[in-house]
Amino acid sequence: MRQKAKMNAKKLLVSLVAITSVLVLMATVSAVAATPGITDSAKVEVNGMRVANDVAVIAGEKILVRVEFTATNDDTDVTIEAELEGEKVEVDAITAPFDIENGSRYAKILVLSVPYELKDDVSDELTLAIEIDGKEYNSELAEITLMVQRPSYNAEVKSITVSQTVEAGDKLPVTVVLKNRGYNDLDDLYVTARIVELGVEKTAYFGDLVAMEDCDSNCDDDDEDSTSGVINLNVPYSAEAGVYTVEVTVSNEDSETVAVKQIVVKNDFSNSVIVTSASKTIAAGEEAVYDLLVVNPTDKLKVYRVVTENSADVASSTESAVVAVPAGSSKIVKVSAVANAEGSYAFDVSVFSGDELVSTVPLSMNVEGKSVASNPVVVLTVILGIVFLVLLVVLIVLLGKKPSQTEEFGESYY
Repeated sequence: MRQKAKMNAKKLLVSLVAITSVLVLMATVSAVAATPGITDSAKVEVNGMRVANDVAVIAGEKILVRVEFTATNDDTDVTIEAELEGEKVEVDAITAPFDIENGSRYAKILVLSVPYELKDDVSDELTLAIEIDGKEYNSELAEITLMVQRPSYNAEVKSITVSQTVEAGDKLPVTVVLKNRGYNDLDDLYVTARIVELGVEKTAYFGDLVAMEDCDSNCDDDDEDSTSGVINLNVPYSAEAGVYTVEVTVSNEDSETVAVKQIVVKNDFSNSVIVTSASKTIAAGEEAVYDLLVVNPTDKLKVYRVVTENSADVASSTESAVVAVPAGSSKIVKVSAVANAEGSYAFDVSVFSGDELVSTVPLSMNVEGKSVASNPVVVLTVILGIVFLVLLVVLIVLLGKKPSQTEEFGESYY
Protein backbone atom coordinates (compact mmCIF):
# COMPACT_ATOMS: atom_id res chain seq x y z
CA MET A 1 0.00 0.00 0.00
CA ARG A 2 2.79 2.40 0.92
CA GLN A 3 4.60 1.61 -2.31
CA LYS A 4 1.44 2.27 -4.30
CA ALA A 5 0.92 5.55 -2.48
CA LYS A 6 4.49 6.58 -3.28
CA MET A 7 3.92 5.76 -6.96
CA ASN A 8 0.74 7.84 -7.01
CA ALA A 9 2.57 10.72 -5.34
CA LYS A 10 5.31 10.54 -7.97
CA LYS A 11 2.73 10.55 -10.79
CA LEU A 12 1.00 13.54 -9.23
CA LEU A 13 4.34 15.35 -8.91
CA VAL A 14 5.18 14.62 -12.54
CA SER A 15 1.78 15.91 -13.61
CA LEU A 16 2.20 19.11 -11.62
CA VAL A 17 5.64 19.63 -13.12
CA ALA A 18 4.26 19.05 -16.61
CA ILE A 19 1.38 21.49 -16.07
CA THR A 20 3.75 24.07 -14.62
CA SER A 21 6.07 23.66 -17.59
CA VAL A 22 3.19 24.18 -20.00
CA LEU A 23 2.05 27.30 -18.18
CA VAL A 24 5.59 28.66 -18.17
CA LEU A 25 5.90 27.83 -21.87
CA MET A 26 2.59 29.57 -22.62
CA ALA A 27 3.69 32.63 -20.67
CA THR A 28 7.00 32.61 -22.50
CA VAL A 29 5.43 32.18 -25.91
CA SER A 30 2.80 34.83 -25.31
CA ALA A 31 5.46 37.40 -24.51
CA VAL A 32 6.72 39.33 -27.54
CA ALA A 33 10.45 40.04 -27.62
CA ALA A 34 11.59 43.64 -27.80
CA THR A 35 14.83 45.45 -28.51
CA PRO A 36 16.44 46.58 -25.23
CA GLY A 37 15.70 50.08 -24.09
CA ILE A 38 12.35 50.75 -22.50
CA THR A 39 11.51 47.06 -22.03
CA ASP A 40 12.85 43.61 -22.84
CA SER A 41 9.51 42.07 -23.76
CA ALA A 42 5.82 42.83 -23.85
CA LYS A 43 2.51 41.03 -23.83
CA VAL A 44 0.28 41.84 -26.76
CA GLU A 45 -3.43 40.99 -27.05
CA VAL A 46 -5.61 41.49 -30.11
CA ASN A 47 -9.34 41.59 -29.34
CA GLY A 48 -8.60 39.98 -25.97
CA MET A 49 -6.55 37.12 -27.45
CA ARG A 50 -2.82 36.72 -26.87
CA VAL A 51 -0.83 36.65 -30.08
CA ALA A 52 1.12 33.49 -29.32
CA ASN A 53 -0.53 31.97 -32.38
CA ASP A 54 -1.96 33.60 -35.49
CA VAL A 55 -5.00 35.66 -34.49
CA ALA A 56 -7.71 36.07 -37.10
CA VAL A 57 -9.16 39.53 -37.71
CA ILE A 58 -11.89 40.66 -40.12
CA ALA A 59 -11.18 43.09 -42.94
CA GLY A 60 -12.96 46.40 -42.50
CA GLU A 61 -13.58 45.96 -38.77
CA LYS A 62 -11.88 47.68 -35.84
CA ILE A 63 -9.59 45.76 -33.51
CA LEU A 64 -8.35 46.45 -29.97
CA VAL A 65 -4.61 46.03 -29.45
CA ARG A 66 -3.52 45.84 -25.79
CA VAL A 67 0.19 46.24 -25.03
CA GLU A 68 1.52 45.42 -21.53
CA PHE A 69 5.19 45.77 -20.55
CA THR A 70 7.55 46.20 -17.60
CA ALA A 71 9.82 49.22 -17.82
CA THR A 72 13.59 48.62 -17.63
CA ASN A 73 14.46 52.34 -17.42
CA ASP A 74 13.00 55.65 -16.34
CA ASP A 75 11.75 57.79 -19.20
CA THR A 76 9.25 60.54 -20.11
CA ASP A 77 7.00 61.36 -23.06
CA VAL A 78 6.64 57.67 -23.82
CA THR A 79 4.21 56.66 -26.58
CA ILE A 80 3.14 53.32 -28.01
CA GLU A 81 2.52 53.17 -31.75
CA ALA A 82 0.85 50.23 -33.49
CA GLU A 83 0.77 49.85 -37.25
CA LEU A 84 -1.00 47.39 -39.55
CA GLU A 85 1.05 46.96 -42.70
CA GLY A 86 -0.79 45.82 -45.81
CA GLU A 87 0.40 45.56 -49.37
CA LYS A 88 -0.91 49.02 -50.28
CA VAL A 89 -2.50 50.45 -47.15
CA GLU A 90 -0.95 51.16 -43.77
CA VAL A 91 -3.08 51.93 -40.72
CA ASP A 92 -1.59 53.19 -37.46
CA ALA A 93 -2.59 54.46 -34.03
CA ILE A 94 -0.60 56.09 -31.24
CA THR A 95 -1.23 56.65 -27.53
CA ALA A 96 -0.97 59.90 -25.62
CA PRO A 97 2.46 60.53 -23.99
CA PHE A 98 3.02 59.11 -20.49
CA ASP A 99 5.92 58.66 -18.05
CA ILE A 100 7.46 55.36 -16.90
CA GLU A 101 9.60 54.23 -13.95
CA ASN A 102 12.04 51.35 -13.93
CA GLY A 103 10.45 48.11 -12.71
CA SER A 104 6.82 49.29 -13.04
CA ARG A 105 4.29 47.62 -15.33
CA TYR A 106 2.18 49.53 -17.84
CA ALA A 107 -0.65 48.66 -20.17
CA LYS A 108 -2.21 50.66 -23.03
CA ILE A 109 -4.97 49.96 -25.55
CA LEU A 110 -5.00 51.13 -29.17
CA VAL A 111 -7.82 50.94 -31.75
CA LEU A 112 -7.04 50.22 -35.39
CA SER A 113 -9.16 49.67 -38.49
CA VAL A 114 -8.20 46.55 -40.44
CA PRO A 115 -7.57 47.53 -44.08
CA TYR A 116 -9.58 45.79 -46.80
CA GLU A 117 -7.09 44.59 -49.40
CA LEU A 118 -8.46 41.12 -50.11
CA LYS A 119 -9.26 40.97 -53.82
CA ASP A 120 -8.45 37.51 -55.10
CA ASP A 121 -8.28 35.73 -51.73
CA VAL A 122 -10.76 35.17 -48.94
CA SER A 123 -7.92 35.42 -46.37
CA ASP A 124 -4.29 36.51 -46.14
CA GLU A 125 -1.58 37.57 -43.71
CA LEU A 126 -1.23 41.01 -42.18
CA THR A 127 1.71 42.38 -40.19
CA LEU A 128 1.27 44.18 -36.87
CA ALA A 129 4.29 46.31 -35.86
CA ILE A 130 4.49 47.90 -32.40
CA GLU A 131 7.05 50.45 -31.17
CA ILE A 132 7.44 51.91 -27.68
CA ASP A 133 9.25 55.23 -27.97
CA GLY A 134 10.36 57.57 -25.19
CA LYS A 135 12.44 60.69 -24.84
CA GLU A 136 15.62 58.76 -23.99
CA TYR A 137 14.92 55.14 -24.88
CA ASN A 138 13.19 53.12 -27.55
CA SER A 139 12.00 49.53 -27.94
CA GLU A 140 10.63 47.84 -31.03
CA LEU A 141 8.58 44.70 -30.55
CA ALA A 142 8.98 41.75 -32.86
CA GLU A 143 6.55 41.93 -35.76
CA ILE A 144 3.34 39.99 -35.24
CA THR A 145 1.56 38.11 -38.02
CA LEU A 146 -2.22 38.32 -38.08
CA MET A 147 -4.60 36.38 -40.30
CA VAL A 148 -7.00 38.76 -42.01
CA GLN A 149 -10.08 37.35 -43.71
CA ARG A 150 -13.19 38.61 -45.41
CA PRO A 151 -16.43 39.12 -43.51
CA SER A 152 -18.67 36.06 -43.67
CA TYR A 153 -21.24 37.83 -45.88
CA ASN A 154 -20.60 41.14 -47.60
CA ALA A 155 -22.47 42.36 -50.66
CA GLU A 156 -20.58 45.52 -51.49
CA VAL A 157 -22.27 48.26 -53.51
CA LYS A 158 -19.47 49.25 -55.84
CA SER A 159 -21.41 52.10 -57.44
CA ILE A 160 -24.83 53.74 -57.78
CA THR A 161 -25.27 55.64 -61.04
CA VAL A 162 -28.17 58.09 -61.38
CA SER A 163 -28.77 61.39 -63.13
CA GLN A 164 -27.90 64.37 -60.97
CA THR A 165 -31.19 66.06 -61.88
CA VAL A 166 -34.58 64.69 -62.89
CA GLU A 167 -37.87 66.33 -63.82
CA ALA A 168 -40.94 65.50 -61.77
CA GLY A 169 -43.00 62.91 -63.66
CA ASP A 170 -39.98 61.38 -65.40
CA LYS A 171 -38.40 57.96 -64.86
CA LEU A 172 -35.18 57.81 -62.86
CA PRO A 173 -32.93 54.88 -63.93
CA VAL A 174 -30.81 53.67 -60.97
CA THR A 175 -27.84 51.55 -62.09
CA VAL A 176 -26.38 49.40 -59.28
CA VAL A 177 -23.07 47.49 -59.44
CA LEU A 178 -22.53 44.76 -56.80
CA LYS A 179 -19.52 42.66 -55.81
CA ASN A 180 -19.29 39.81 -53.32
CA ARG A 181 -16.55 40.84 -50.89
CA GLY A 182 -17.50 38.19 -48.32
CA TYR A 183 -16.05 34.84 -47.31
CA ASN A 184 -19.10 32.86 -48.47
CA ASP A 185 -21.29 32.81 -51.56
CA LEU A 186 -24.33 35.10 -51.67
CA ASP A 187 -27.57 33.48 -52.77
CA ASP A 188 -30.79 35.12 -53.95
CA LEU A 189 -29.83 38.78 -53.75
CA TYR A 190 -32.58 41.38 -53.95
CA VAL A 191 -31.94 45.09 -54.53
CA THR A 192 -34.47 47.72 -53.45
CA ALA A 193 -34.22 51.34 -54.59
CA ARG A 194 -36.39 53.91 -52.85
CA ILE A 195 -36.93 57.63 -52.34
CA VAL A 196 -38.48 57.70 -48.88
CA GLU A 197 -39.61 61.33 -49.01
CA LEU A 198 -41.65 60.68 -52.16
CA GLY A 199 -42.97 57.26 -51.16
CA VAL A 200 -41.33 55.70 -54.24
CA GLU A 201 -39.91 52.16 -54.03
CA LYS A 202 -39.06 49.29 -56.38
CA THR A 203 -37.34 45.91 -55.88
CA ALA A 204 -35.45 43.74 -58.39
CA TYR A 205 -33.86 40.27 -58.23
CA PHE A 206 -30.09 40.25 -58.84
CA GLY A 207 -29.41 36.51 -58.50
CA ASP A 208 -26.40 34.75 -56.88
CA LEU A 209 -22.79 35.83 -56.42
CA VAL A 210 -19.91 33.47 -55.61
CA ALA A 211 -17.19 34.46 -53.17
CA MET A 212 -14.49 34.19 -55.82
CA GLU A 213 -14.40 33.40 -59.49
CA ASP A 214 -12.27 30.30 -60.06
CA CYS A 215 -12.65 29.19 -63.65
CA ASP A 216 -9.36 27.27 -63.64
CA SER A 217 -10.93 24.40 -61.70
CA ASN A 218 -14.67 23.95 -61.92
CA CYS A 219 -16.51 27.07 -63.01
CA ASP A 220 -19.96 27.62 -64.41
CA ASP A 221 -20.67 30.52 -66.75
CA ASP A 222 -23.07 31.91 -64.14
CA ASP A 223 -20.50 31.78 -61.32
CA GLU A 224 -19.53 35.42 -60.99
CA ASP A 225 -18.58 37.53 -57.98
CA SER A 226 -20.01 40.77 -59.41
CA THR A 227 -23.12 41.89 -61.26
CA SER A 228 -25.07 45.00 -62.25
CA GLY A 229 -28.65 45.97 -62.99
CA VAL A 230 -31.00 48.90 -63.54
CA ILE A 231 -34.05 49.80 -61.46
CA ASN A 232 -36.42 52.47 -62.85
CA LEU A 233 -38.12 54.71 -60.30
CA ASN A 234 -41.11 56.85 -61.29
CA VAL A 235 -40.76 60.32 -59.80
CA PRO A 236 -44.31 61.61 -59.15
CA TYR A 237 -45.53 64.76 -60.87
CA SER A 238 -46.45 66.16 -57.45
CA ALA A 239 -42.87 66.00 -56.16
CA GLU A 240 -41.71 69.39 -54.96
CA ALA A 241 -38.45 70.73 -56.31
CA GLY A 242 -35.49 70.01 -54.04
CA VAL A 243 -32.75 67.57 -53.03
CA TYR A 244 -33.74 63.95 -52.36
CA THR A 245 -31.87 60.82 -51.26
CA VAL A 246 -31.98 57.62 -53.30
CA GLU A 247 -31.47 54.70 -50.91
CA VAL A 248 -30.29 51.33 -52.25
CA THR A 249 -30.63 48.23 -50.04
CA VAL A 250 -29.01 44.91 -51.00
CA SER A 251 -30.28 41.97 -48.97
CA ASN A 252 -30.74 38.23 -48.72
CA GLU A 253 -31.26 35.82 -45.84
CA ASP A 254 -27.71 36.34 -44.56
CA SER A 255 -26.89 40.01 -44.97
CA GLU A 256 -28.08 43.52 -45.69
CA THR A 257 -26.13 46.44 -47.13
CA VAL A 258 -27.36 50.02 -47.55
CA ALA A 259 -25.89 52.76 -49.76
CA VAL A 260 -27.26 56.21 -50.68
CA LYS A 261 -27.02 58.75 -53.49
CA GLN A 262 -28.46 62.27 -53.71
CA ILE A 263 -30.40 63.73 -56.64
CA VAL A 264 -32.09 67.03 -57.49
CA VAL A 265 -35.74 67.02 -58.56
CA LYS A 266 -37.00 69.90 -60.70
CA ASN A 267 -40.69 70.77 -60.93
CA ASP A 268 -42.23 73.86 -62.51
CA PHE A 269 -45.71 72.63 -61.56
CA SER A 270 -45.26 71.27 -58.08
CA ASN A 271 -48.69 72.66 -57.19
CA SER A 272 -51.49 71.29 -59.39
CA VAL A 273 -53.96 73.96 -58.22
CA ILE A 274 -53.17 77.67 -58.57
CA VAL A 275 -55.45 80.46 -57.32
CA THR A 276 -55.09 83.93 -58.79
CA SER A 277 -56.44 85.75 -55.74
CA ALA A 278 -56.96 83.86 -52.48
CA SER A 279 -58.50 86.80 -50.60
CA LYS A 280 -61.57 88.89 -51.40
CA THR A 281 -63.21 91.94 -49.79
CA ILE A 282 -66.99 92.12 -50.16
CA ALA A 283 -70.11 93.51 -48.50
CA ALA A 284 -72.31 91.30 -46.40
CA GLY A 285 -74.63 89.22 -48.53
CA GLU A 286 -72.57 89.72 -51.65
CA GLU A 287 -70.92 86.81 -53.44
CA ALA A 288 -67.14 86.41 -53.60
CA VAL A 289 -65.91 84.58 -56.68
CA TYR A 290 -62.48 82.88 -56.88
CA ASP A 291 -60.74 81.46 -59.95
CA LEU A 292 -58.86 78.18 -59.41
CA LEU A 293 -56.52 77.02 -62.16
CA VAL A 294 -56.36 73.21 -62.14
CA VAL A 295 -53.20 72.00 -63.93
CA ASN A 296 -52.63 68.49 -65.29
CA PRO A 297 -48.87 68.17 -65.98
CA THR A 298 -49.09 64.44 -66.67
CA ASP A 299 -49.25 62.67 -70.02
CA LYS A 300 -52.75 61.26 -69.38
CA LEU A 301 -56.24 62.67 -69.01
CA LYS A 302 -57.07 63.26 -65.35
CA VAL A 303 -60.42 63.81 -63.68
CA TYR A 304 -60.47 66.01 -60.57
CA ARG A 305 -63.10 66.44 -57.88
CA VAL A 306 -63.49 69.89 -56.32
CA VAL A 307 -64.89 69.86 -52.79
CA THR A 308 -65.72 73.14 -51.02
CA GLU A 309 -65.99 73.70 -47.29
CA ASN A 310 -69.14 75.06 -45.66
CA SER A 311 -69.82 76.30 -42.15
CA ALA A 312 -72.44 78.19 -40.18
CA ASP A 313 -70.83 81.49 -41.22
CA VAL A 314 -69.76 80.79 -44.80
CA ALA A 315 -71.57 79.04 -47.64
CA SER A 316 -69.33 78.08 -50.56
CA SER A 317 -69.91 76.19 -53.78
CA THR A 318 -68.35 75.50 -57.16
CA GLU A 319 -69.77 75.54 -60.64
CA SER A 320 -67.84 72.36 -61.52
CA ALA A 321 -67.65 69.70 -58.84
CA VAL A 322 -66.02 67.33 -61.36
CA VAL A 323 -63.64 68.58 -64.02
CA ALA A 324 -61.72 66.62 -66.67
CA VAL A 325 -58.36 68.11 -67.65
CA PRO A 326 -56.56 66.78 -70.75
CA ALA A 327 -52.89 65.78 -70.54
CA GLY A 328 -50.53 68.71 -70.33
CA SER A 329 -53.26 71.34 -70.03
CA SER A 330 -55.30 73.24 -67.44
CA LYS A 331 -58.83 74.46 -66.70
CA ILE A 332 -60.30 77.28 -64.60
CA VAL A 333 -62.83 76.34 -61.93
CA LYS A 334 -64.90 79.08 -60.30
CA VAL A 335 -65.65 78.91 -56.58
CA SER A 336 -68.13 81.27 -54.93
CA ALA A 337 -68.72 82.04 -51.26
CA VAL A 338 -71.21 84.15 -49.28
CA ALA A 339 -71.23 85.48 -45.69
CA ASN A 340 -74.07 87.60 -44.25
CA ALA A 341 -72.25 89.14 -41.29
CA GLU A 342 -69.28 91.43 -41.05
CA GLY A 343 -65.89 89.88 -40.25
CA SER A 344 -63.00 87.86 -41.66
CA TYR A 345 -63.62 84.31 -42.80
CA ALA A 346 -61.47 81.46 -44.08
CA PHE A 347 -62.42 78.22 -45.77
CA ASP A 348 -60.67 75.47 -47.76
CA VAL A 349 -61.22 74.02 -51.20
CA SER A 350 -59.88 70.48 -51.67
CA VAL A 351 -59.04 68.98 -55.05
CA PHE A 352 -58.90 65.19 -55.43
CA SER A 353 -57.69 62.93 -58.21
CA GLY A 354 -59.53 59.73 -57.51
CA ASP A 355 -59.02 59.09 -53.78
CA GLU A 356 -55.73 60.99 -53.71
CA LEU A 357 -55.73 64.51 -52.29
CA VAL A 358 -53.95 66.65 -54.88
CA SER A 359 -54.12 70.01 -53.13
CA THR A 360 -55.90 71.94 -50.41
CA VAL A 361 -56.32 75.63 -51.26
CA PRO A 362 -56.99 78.05 -48.37
CA LEU A 363 -59.29 80.94 -49.30
CA SER A 364 -60.39 83.94 -47.26
CA MET A 365 -62.73 86.89 -47.47
CA ASN A 366 -63.20 90.10 -45.51
CA VAL A 367 -66.83 91.21 -45.16
CA GLU A 368 -67.29 94.93 -44.59
CA GLY A 369 -70.58 96.85 -43.98
CA LYS A 370 -74.00 95.64 -45.11
CA SER A 371 -75.43 95.19 -48.54
CA VAL A 372 -78.43 97.23 -49.83
CA ALA A 373 -80.61 94.16 -49.96
CA SER A 374 -79.92 93.23 -46.35
CA ASN A 375 -80.53 96.73 -44.80
CA PRO A 376 -84.35 97.41 -44.28
CA VAL A 377 -83.80 101.13 -43.61
CA VAL A 378 -82.01 101.53 -46.90
CA VAL A 379 -84.70 99.52 -48.67
CA LEU A 380 -87.51 101.70 -47.16
CA THR A 381 -85.64 104.85 -48.08
CA VAL A 382 -85.33 103.66 -51.66
CA ILE A 383 -89.04 102.83 -51.82
CA LEU A 384 -90.06 106.20 -50.40
CA GLY A 385 -87.74 107.89 -52.85
CA ILE A 386 -89.38 106.05 -55.73
CA VAL A 387 -92.90 107.02 -54.47
CA PHE A 388 -91.83 110.62 -54.13
CA LEU A 389 -90.53 110.65 -57.68
CA VAL A 390 -93.78 109.17 -58.99
CA LEU A 391 -95.88 111.79 -57.17
CA LEU A 392 -93.61 114.51 -58.39
CA VAL A 393 -94.06 113.38 -61.97
CA VAL A 394 -97.87 113.30 -61.57
CA LEU A 395 -97.89 116.79 -60.08
CA ILE A 396 -95.84 118.16 -62.91
CA VAL A 397 -98.20 116.60 -65.44
CA LEU A 398 -101.25 118.09 -63.72
CA LEU A 399 -99.73 121.51 -63.49
CA GLY A 400 -98.83 121.37 -67.14
CA LYS A 401 -102.48 121.17 -68.20
CA LYS A 402 -104.33 124.58 -68.78
CA PRO A 403 -107.92 124.92 -67.46
CA SER A 404 -110.69 125.52 -70.13
CA GLN A 405 -112.07 129.15 -70.44
CA THR A 406 -115.61 129.78 -68.99
CA GLU A 407 -118.26 131.92 -70.85
CA GLU A 408 -118.95 135.43 -69.50
CA PHE A 409 -122.61 136.37 -69.12
CA GLY A 410 -123.57 140.01 -68.86
CA GLU A 411 -126.44 141.20 -66.76
CA SER A 412 -129.60 142.31 -68.58
CA TYR A 413 -131.66 145.11 -67.34
CA TYR A 414 -135.08 145.56 -68.32
